[in-house]
Amino acid sequence: MRIMATAILAACLAASPTARAQDIALGLGTAVTSLDPHFHNLASNIKISVHLFDRLVDQDAQQRATPGLASAWRAIDDTTWEFTLRRDARFHDGQPFEAEDVAATLRRVPWVPNSPNSFVTYTRAITEVVVVDAHTVRFRTATPYPLLPVDLSSVNITSRRHERAPTADFNSGTAAIGTGPFRFAEYLPGDRINLVRNDDYWGPKPHWARASLRIITASPSRVAALLAGDVQAIDDVPPNDAVKLAANPNVSLLRGRSNSVLFLHMDQFRDNPPFVTDKAGVPLAANPFKDRRVRLAISKAINRQALVERVMEGMATPASSLLADGFFGSSQKLKPEPYDPEGARRLLAEAGYPNGFVVTLHGPSGRYVNDNLVAQAIAPMLVRVGIETKVVVQPWAPFIAAASPPGYAYSFILIGNSATTGEASFGLRVQYATVDVAKGMGGSNRARYSNPRVDSLIDQAMATIDDSRREALLQETSEIAIADQALVPLFHADNLFAVRRGLAYTPRAEGYMPAHLIRPAN
Repeated sequence: MRIMATAILAACLAASPTARAQDIALGLGTAVTSLDPHFHNLASNIKISVHLFDRLVDQDAQQRATPGLASAWRAIDDTTWEFTLRRDARFHDGQPFEAEDVAATLRRVPWVPNSPNSFVTYTRAITEVVVVDAHTVRFRTATPYPLLPVDLSSVNITSRRHERAPTADFNSGTAAIGTGPFRFAEYLPGDRINLVRNDDYWGPKPHWARASLRIITASPSRVAALLAGDVQAIDDVPPNDAVKLAANPNVSLLRGRSNSVLFLHMDQFRDNPPFVTDKAGVPLAANPFKDRRVRLAISKAINRQALVERVMEGMATPASSLLADGFFGSSQKLKPEPYDPEGARRLLAEAGYPNGFVVTLHGPSGRYVNDNLVAQAIAPMLVRVGIETKVVVQPWAPFIAAASPPGYAYSFILIGNSATTGEASFGLRVQYATVDVAKGMGGSNRARYSNPRVDSLIDQAMATIDDSRREALLQETSEIAIADQALVPLFHADNLFAVRRGLAYTPRAEGYMPAHLIRPAN
């Protein structure tokens, strides 16, 4: 594969000036942990995988379901879905896409070794895959499961020939063979992913003959690269640069609503969590985060409006839960916790911490817009109510590895969640559900929050056909979890993108910026 990649790159270098005009370079703000589309259910990885792989069900810019590798789907009884597959799709190696590839993908998802956050979340409801013929596949579920098409919009289809390919083979390119709009050329971890157009793509073909997805996690460097013309588009535009970019005649600033939220997770499962002590540095006799009053005190101590106005330059909305208003399943009953430092101090005293305690807030640097600044702004808010707070930030890859199972190295973290399904169930399943690897539940529940009532409501919602009833169950689940202070929501940041003059792009709610969806403005 290295020989293949070298040959492709040599051909690029030998291309004419006209051909090189069809090159595009994107500056992406988040690091990639793997090219294996089933290894780590992580937005930064999915941003890359959508270039190489397709899904049975696609999503439009507002995350509404549209045909992908499946041209149609229908429920043929309460527990059986039938998907009709398109006949004109081929893998990058020339092999036709067929139902056996779908079956192999569904077998591979739970097989992938050492997955930090498995895609089983989206496939757990399927009890049987039936290949009817080369272009028809049926999925059977134990109970009615109305969200199966929505869930499958998050599962990339891989070739049956790579069903047992290790993650390393995807990173090397050997197995990175999908049906997507681009083909793999080269992966330089921490630097870039180079792609070439798939001229046999079944859908609208990319305008660009070559695309370079460059990982530029430092926001000033990403903006500078755009202004210099080194890249033609960037995501995760820092709010403090947005006004400047909007006024630049060589750049178009694009702004859209987001399905994401930034929040705080607090260790709720260990008796002696790391990085938590009294003011003398002695470990506490009990875990303060297990006390709801302490978690509520932390929420009351945070001035969300100040974070939005001063750190995010007004380009965000204070959050009351995982999902912003307007998305399916969000609850109108939930409102952002009011800023109340006096109330926070009273709650800490009631919980047995009148003098507070000492914590370390761990977070990523460069994964979310202004994440480092947000962490630094939160610390003095907590100090003000008696919780002495140190801040430690790291690049995304080492941070998320340490914060994930099996180690759960931190007790108090700043992190985010994106509703990849476009509705509330995804966040509830991965953040609030009790951790159950076999069921694919609680995959991102690093707090290890657990409430049997929440688990029961999630299960009920997932089996409820009626949309209005299912939405009510999702809303009730959110309301209980927020009343428990399962986590502390901070704000929903707007999705901000910027492109060079002459290019057009429609912002997407999930925050991705695929190269094939960027086109000349004319």
